[in-house]
Amino acid sequence: MARVFVKDESSRLGLPAFKALGASWAIHRIMETRASGAPRGTGAPSLCLVAATDGNHGRAVARTARRLGHRALVFVPDGVPAEAVAAIEGEGAEVTAVAGPYDAAVRAARDAAATPDAILVQDMAWEGYEEIPTLVVEGYATLFAEVDAQLRAAGVRAPSLVALPVGVGSLAQAAVTHYRGARTTDTDPESGPPALLSVEPVSAACVLESLRAGRLTRVPTGVTAMAGLNCGTPSALAWPVLRDGLDAAVAVTEADGARAVRNLMELGVSSGPCGAAPLAGVRAALTGRGAAGRRAELGLGPAATLVLISTEGATADPAHLPGRQEGPEGSQNGR
Repeated sequence: MARVFVKDESSRLGLPAFKALGASWAIHRIMETRASGAPRGTGAPSLCLVAATDGNHGRAVARTARRLGHRALVFVPDGVPAEAVAAIEGEGAEVTAVAGPYDAAVRAARDAAATPDAILVQDMAWEGYEEIPTLVVEGYATLFAEVDAQLRAAGVRAPSLVALPVGVGSLAQAAVTHYRGARTTDTDPESGPPALLSVEPVSAACVLESLRAGRLTRVPTGVTAMAGLNCGTPSALAWPVLRDGLDAAVAVTEADGARAVRNLMELGVSSGPCGAAPLAGVRAALTGRGAAGRRAELGLGPAATLVLISTEGATADPAHLPGRQEGPEGSQNGR
């Protein structure tokens, strides 16, 4: 009998998304390093933690900074909902709007962090900026260790397929590292490691296009309710891992994403547009014309176990709850 599990990240360290796993761990390690290098008895100096965000990452950085007594400066691109900006500001951060897409916000954050008392805390890596994104990915790995334990508690040895929403690809990097690495002890000896499916909005499918091109590729981004996935360039750290470790990638429409949000809500699962994307993705990949062939390629039989990683709760993006969309059902006229 086939089974579908949803990894619910609607409440993580007091926030409605998984991002706190990576931000808190990276900042913790940064503070350890700073404290060890400070003169004896002085402790780590006050810092300004800088980040670019579509919402959840920036709020996680701001929350952690506030708890540790540091300042936070967060850059947001065009289209981030006002509710998300207000939530970041509510954590005590200074928020700066950037005219342009997510990549432009990252550039602005990088420039702002070029002072001795500032540290850029980003999950996206590029040449020369890899250490902190690596720490963020380490934090994300906790999620998959939990999936293993929770499946065992449900009597399931291992998943057959794990579906992941993808922005710059750092969460998917953690998944590939976990399921393809030495840490995985629960692989089913008969079927091997699970298939890994990445899911993106059609308006920002940078990983899908990179896989098609065979090289890291930047794509123009458009408007999507899946704001946290609205990224035009994969992380340079994640890209080779995803290239070699993903089994399939799919891009989903706004209508299919909105339907997935509604369906999860009907089942009692609090999930925002990014969190519901894996449900839309497995429907696109595993049903419809040619589905039998795709299922066979992924090694999915009638008793397959699917795990959907729902990365955010509905309260992470209240602007896109069902009933608040504008225009035709399932479409988005803005964010």
